[in-house]
Amino acid sequence: MTLELVRKGATFAATRKTNTVKHKKCPGWARSSSYLRNYMIQRDNLALRCFSPLVMIATFLFETVAALIVLVRNRQTIEARLIIALLICLAVFQLAEYMICETALGLSSLDWSRVGWVSISFLPPLGVHLGMAIAKRHNPFLLWPGYIIAVAFSVYFLTVGHGIQSSACLGNYVIFEVSKPALQYYILYYYIWLAVGIAATITYASSIKQQNRRSALRWLGVGYAVFIIPTIAANLIDPNTIQAIPSIMCGFAVLLAAILLFIITPRICSPRKSKKSV
Repeated sequence: MTLELVRKGATFAATRKTNTVKHKKCPGWARSSSYLRNYMIQRDNLALRCFSPLVMIATFLFETVAALIVLVRNRQTIEARLIIALLICLAVFQLAEYMICETALGLSSLDWSRVGWVSISFLPPLGVHLGMAIAKRHNPFLLWPGYIIAVAFSVYFLTVGHGIQSSACLGNYVIFEVSKPALQYYILYYYIWLAVGIAATITYASSIKQQNRRSALRWLGVGYAVFIIPTIAANLIDPNTIQAIPSIMCGFAVLLAAILLFIITPRICSPRKSKKSV
């Protein structure tokens, strides 16, 4: 990366709109636009340069079309419905990011931030649920706690004013100011449940006899890895990107969406019967 590109990136980031919310009960959490601009400029040479608003909207369109393809072309089994739900959650977050960066369409950028965080809160339990459905297993003690925690975080983000305090589009990804205690618990929940999902795919794949379902489970594990590993790598390279974890993770999650559409769906979903075959 040349010095000229870095300077251009810093100039671009400094001109992006930032959105702040001031809370009477938590004045220390207010962030000015100058703070966010300086934050980006100081670490611009480490900024990821692959999740621009154009990429966000393109990813949203791909994930939305993928969900529609699964809906239209396949019988609506539990596996198909879970794949659609995963794709929709991914698409909603990409749309929320785009709205934060470009235009809010009647909602504030903070409202879009809340919508985005709610959508990604359900990704871990949906992934675990899909793994169980593919393996034809049911474990309520493993399944329902994830959904309950996701609902609890969703209610928190939607109703608690200082839960999500501000968001800022930095040209390449979006950073969020979230209540520190809530963020720590949220990250703990997220990574634990992703680990549960990976462990479930490995365990079930080793015991299932059907080749197509065993292959689908293994590919689901690959789908987890292709967006978790790059996100962890980004955080290790620059710990400050922890504020951008949702943005970075869902940017790489387009690879998971492609795996769901092109590899997993054909292996486990039954195509709808055409009128000619009836």
